[in-house]
Amino acid sequence: MFAGIEDWGWWLAAVSAVTFVGSLAVVPILAVRIPADYFRRDRRGPTQWRRRRPVLRLAVLVLKNVLGLILLLGGIVMLFLPGQGLLTMFLGIVLMDFPGKFGLERYLISRGPVLKSINWIRRKAAVRELETDGDSPDRAA
Repeated sequence: MFAGIEDWGWWLAAVSAVTFVGSLAVVPILAVRIPADYFRRDRRGPTQWRRRRPVLRLAVLVLKNVLGLILLLGGIVMLFLPGQGLLTMFLGIVLMDFPGKFGLERYLISRGPVLKSINWIRRKAAVRELETDGDSPDRAA
């Protein structure tokens, strides 16, 4: 009945190790690239990419969505395996483009553990902390 389970165990261990190491490398890079005032705005502003170089914009958009989906799925897996599951899922969502994304991002970042984790990474990188609507305007990193 459980024949072949040993093979799955090795694959599961390998996937776990790769996602854990990958998240340790990718998550900090993405966390420091988010503008500090990104969540203070009411809505996302238009980007320069919308009007210029439509082919390049489409290629970047596809790559961002694929990387975001990989991070989101990896984060879901890391909820059950070792790794930074919630943080990886959040950064995957930040990379993807879909309707209602900005509202979902603002909701998720308003939860304490996610914001604290991202700001801890940003402090370690000597980057200004993320600001949210609950922050006082005179707060500087």
